Amino acid sequence: MSEPEWKGHVLVVDDEEDLCELLSMRLEHHGFRATIETTGRGALEVLEREIVDAMILDLRLDGEDGLDVLDAVQRRSLDLPVIVLTAHGTVETAVAALHRGAYGFLTKPFHDHELLSEVEHAVERVRLRREVAGLRRIVGDEGEGVRLLGTSARIEEVRERIARIARSDATVLLLGESGTGKELAARMLHSLSPRAHGRFVAINCGALPADLLESELFGHVRGAFTGAVRDKEGLFAAASGGTLLLDEVGDAPPQVQVKLLRVLQEREVVAVGATRATPVDVRVVAATHRDLRAAVERGTFREDLFYRLHVVPVEMPALRDRREDIPLLAELFLARAASRHRLSEPHLTSDALRILRAHDWPGNVRELANVIEGAALLAPDGVLRPQHVLAVLARAPELDASESEPPSGSIDGRDLARSRELLPLREAREAFDRAYLEEALRRAGGNVSAAARLAGRNRTDFHALLKRHGLSPGDFREG
Repeated sequence: MSEPEWKGHVLVVDDEEDLCELLSMRLEHHGFRATIETTGRGALEVLEREIVDAMILDLRLDGEDGLDVLDAVQRRSLDLPVIVLTAHGTVETAVAALHRGAYGFLTKPFHDHELLSEVEHAVERVRLRREVAGLRRIVGDEGEGVRLLGTSARIEEVRERIARIARSDATVLLLGESGTGKELAARMLHSLSPRAHGRFVAINCGALPADLLESELFGHVRGAFTGAVRDKEGLFAAASGGTLLLDEVGDAPPQVQVKLLRVLQEREVVAVGATRATPVDVRVVAATHRDLRAAVERGTFREDLFYRLHVVPVEMPALRDRREDIPLLAELFLARAASRHRLSEPHLTSDALRILRAHDWPGNVRELANVIEGAALLAPDGVLRPQHVLAVLARAPELDASESEPPSGSIDGRDLARSRELLPLREAREAFDRAYLEEALRRAGGNVSAAARLAGRNRTDFHALLKRHGLSPGDFREG
């Protein structure tokens, strides 16, 4: 008989054997494998010989200081999330544990759904961190930029299409909103093609005046215009044998569109001021966030050029359409921010991750990267909490400032960031949780299933949270 497939391996450390047995039964009932130890020394021995995905540690062990055990665990396994247990009235000790790197805490007595929620998010976090580390080993630090990361069906479809067309020389048109990773897709296309040994050159067609763009793309000869004191090679020639990305091609001026059409038809360029064409061997990849068909109808984009570019279209999905990729991307961007700013092992709390999943991300992956970097710099202890994420999102121009204020008596992460009086941690968490649930229901129009998806929770857990906070979905339904 084959071994069962566990959700994850959880190490439970508590000197109360009855509690250990109870926790073990609860975890195994919900699909986790549990290992019990009653001493910190025994727990460290388990970590030496087994792979553990999460740890539950009582801070009051017989003859041992739980904080010392926490420090020893982190020296051996820095990426292991540790959930600490503390008795009622000793929240200050739990806060100290958080400052020393604990993932989260539970106050005795606790409910099953609280335990399972913390464990599930802790296991998810460690797996994401390990996946990011594995990807780094596969692609290397320099290669990270040529792989579209994610496990969603939408991004997998894009990767498969790019892999299929990479071997050809067909012109590719990358479509999608700003920040969805169109240049990364172009680089991946280049890296998988026979032209990978050649240069990858990119230019933004909307960033330069028409005359300068024409000169940059096609080159010019000496004396072609004032200031042209020598011949200049254009980017089409510079990318010979490689790939040229025409980014934001929908913004190319009309006179440049004409010359682009000639290059695609004849595979040769005429430099500004020249009388003779020069053959070029380059693969063209174009990208735009604009609706080119609508631009053709308006007369602002040439129809013949559109069809020359639209040989193989690739639609890049918006981040809100692949929310399941947000945790992995967030962990990757957090690791990059830590390296760039020399931060010591920062990590996201499960509450902060739920906010990231609920946001609509009008700026897509680029916005997520900026938010993570900003939040990491705001977190003094390296733990990214809801208030750090919301403080950065609140400054984003894409947010709707007209959203209704939280009900009287409630508080959200922005209130926490602005408040001069710091609430006790338990009160602040309870207030934030309630405000977050209300916002999820409001956005989902009272539909519990939709609200649960926004929050990244299953429907049963979401119902339990609503009941705990006395919230009725009917109060948020229109009409």
